[in-house]
Amino acid sequence: MKKKMKIPTWIWAVVGCFLLVPLKAENESLWQVHTHNLHASYAPAPMASGCIGILPGKEPFRIEQVVLNHVFDAAAPGTVSRVMRGINPFGLNMKVDGETVDTTCIEGWNQTVDMRKAVHRTGFQIGRKAHVISDLRALRGLPYSGLISVQVEALTDITIEVRCGMEIPDDYGESTVYYRELDADSTRLHLLEAKAVSARGAKQVAAASAFLLEDETTSELSFEEATKELCLNVSIKKGETFSFSLVGSICSSRDFFDPYNEAERQVVYAVHEGQEQLVGAHERLWNELWQSDIRIEGDDDAQRLVRFALFNLYSSCRAGSRLSIPPMGLSSQFYNGHIFWDTELWMYPPLLLLQPELAKSMLDYRIDRIGPARKKAMAYGYRGVMFPWESDDTGEEATPTFALTGVFEHHITADVGIACWNYYRVTRDTVWLKREGFPLLREIADFWVSRVVRNADESYSIVGVTGADEYANGVTDNAFTNASASLALEYACRAGIACGEYVPPIWKEVSQGLRILQFENGVTREHATYQGETIKQADVNLLAYPLGKISDPEQQRKDLAYYAERIDQQNGPMMSYAIFCVQYARMGDAEKAWEMFRRCYLPNWRPPFGVLSETPASNNPYFMTGAGGLLQAVLNGFCGLQVTEEGIVQLPSVLPPHWKKVTVTGVGIERKTYFCTRK
Repeated sequence: MKKKMKIPTWIWAVVGCFLLVPLKAENESLWQVHTHNLHASYAPAPMASGCIGILPGKEPFRIEQVVLNHVFDAAAPGTVSRVMRGINPFGLNMKVDGETVDTTCIEGWNQTVDMRKAVHRTGFQIGRKAHVISDLRALRGLPYSGLISVQVEALTDITIEVRCGMEIPDDYGESTVYYRELDADSTRLHLLEAKAVSARGAKQVAAASAFLLEDETTSELSFEEATKELCLNVSIKKGETFSFSLVGSICSSRDFFDPYNEAERQVVYAVHEGQEQLVGAHERLWNELWQSDIRIEGDDDAQRLVRFALFNLYSSCRAGSRLSIPPMGLSSQFYNGHIFWDTELWMYPPLLLLQPELAKSMLDYRIDRIGPARKKAMAYGYRGVMFPWESDDTGEEATPTFALTGVFEHHITADVGIACWNYYRVTRDTVWLKREGFPLLREIADFWVSRVVRNADESYSIVGVTGADEYANGVTDNAFTNASASLALEYACRAGIACGEYVPPIWKEVSQGLRILQFENGVTREHATYQGETIKQADVNLLAYPLGKISDPEQQRKDLAYYAERIDQQNGPMMSYAIFCVQYARMGDAEKAWEMFRRCYLPNWRPPFGVLSETPASNNPYFMTGAGGLLQAVLNGFCGLQVTEEGIVQLPSVLPPHWKKVTVTGVGIERKTYFCTRK
């Protein structure tokens, strides 16, 4: 199908040597996670490009769903917005000698996620007839597209039939599937296409797919009208190998004025590029991302775990997209695909260290939605900006009305402000600070000044909030809310001074006057009426890290000892123990830090690949928020990295007893390397 000159692979390899510093030679197994047991528990590992997420299953060629980034419609009339599943253009199935290929007739099944190359591979054998390898990529270089590449090795003379259909989920109402042939620069294309309108009419979505064949003369390609499927038929002699690929693109009216023609256009482009070029671009872009990596010596299991967390975060975002990451990334519709504090407090910090441009996209998401945040503040009687607890693409409050978090959980506005100043501290981009950073921080400061209540002793309180501990609603002087608001006000003052702008004295007064309460025994009190009840997750303990409001090690130990066992062990999310790990590591307690590190992921680890679930009792992977916490345990805890007024510094810390060394590459805008060794 391709008429242009084919560039030899060796030329791309030579060019790549000049474009990038090559990755250090390393055991390839440390870049891979595997499974070989078809009948064991199975939590799928998503493959994503930052624009779409593709969820493969264990069945041969099976794609469970495609998730679209920030494409929303209501789940039902009168409900809040929900991120949409895309039309699935990867509906492949195969017959060999007339027999359907499924899990009942295969053996030697295995799957591998190769993180370095960002490919999900499935292999199996069909009796004594054929050996099959199928590779799935969510293309980094063509981010609204995926590529499935299949290789069939005949063990005897066989005929195969491959069918491709469109799967349209119930997110849609009206839909159409159709076939189109066209000539593009003397290339004959056979396209399967679909278009649909979301069930509530908010979005139009289109998909297109086509087979990529090295030699069309050896196969027969047709369209079956009755089933709306592309059909590929070929005979293969014993010992021969037949290869083909399927490329599919999914576009929406959220991203394109004309999604129908754009989906087709991208498939036409992919066919002309060909598999080799598409894969080459995909791997080069991933190689760029992997210049920022975490390398652990002495614990191969931890290496794969940590790298898999990094791989999933990298997959969920794109530089320049001006989009953020929902709690489950692009793996599911859980939490409706909304944006929470999960972004600023959990996922953003490791990306700010390793991929500042990805972190900037997450901050851009908030900056683009200042208007709706300003309207929300006004609607609730406040000044400045009041960011929603759950944000969809509009930037308005999208929390279900039965959840009190949407009414009371206000610390999100402080979390955004802290992320804003930390971006400046890492990049020292004064142009950005004057144009975007300080204007955002100024409105955040105005909100908190209008939100506080002045007490008789001239201190300040915040009344009627939900803190990080979401089991306590409508409380006064929540420790995390007060501390994060105080820090956001302090950062607004610093930003104003850096920009030469007027800083109202009330900002500093409120920042220094917000109350942090204690019990009589000196333990920091979670809120004014807290009496030791079970909490959902770390709240008080966040004051030591990441906020840095409590620096005394003895105070940290008191708070850790008191709150660690009050966390809900079944339904609490996994990040709390990552925070405990950071603090113990920085205090030099390697054994306790290692214990907390294991507690922050082991109950949430799901076979066979090790995707992470939100809680020990849930099964909703992949939990990107938990990945962010896990990475902070390593980067900020064991490695001691910290964002300060002087930029990124390395504080004293310790490694787990059996880890030999950790190397963190590509840190900050200067792409520095940090080493951490066992003491």
